Amino acid sequence: MPERFPDANRLLVHADCGGSNANRCRLWKQQLQEKIADRLGLQVTVCHYPTGCSKWNPVEHRLFSEISKNWAGCPLRSFERMLRYIEDTRTDTGLCVKARRIRQDYSKGQRITDAQMAMLAVKHHPVCPQWNYTLRPRTENLPA
Repeated sequence: MPERFPDANRLLVHADCGGSNANRCRLWKQQLQEKIADRLGLQVTVCHYPTGCSKWNPVEHRLFSEISKNWAGCPLRSFERMLRYIEDTRTDTGLCVKARRIRQDYSKGQRITDAQMAMLAVKHHPVCPQWNYTLRPRTENLPA
């Protein structure tokens, strides 16, 4: 992101309320703070779709639907084949999908303590604070 938008200082993330990016997931917030806000010096605003409403996420309509149409009826027998179908997804309006497989093991059961949560530079929004919040860069971790 810094190379493409060098003057950017904010990032807006629309996320659903399920899985690893759920609104109550402590690890999600801690990793956003550490890997995006602090590392890149960006203010990260997160707006979660309420449970059951992620179908209104624009990514679902504009991206996933096109990928699904592209591989419809095709056997997905390997990660490589799936990746090829995803990357071959194109539309007349200019959608061109880029994807890569990340070969990394993710450990399960990571816990973020109350002390770690207290260190986050998070501000909950007045409207639906459980779903809307902003993480600001912690100044001691900003890039040089």
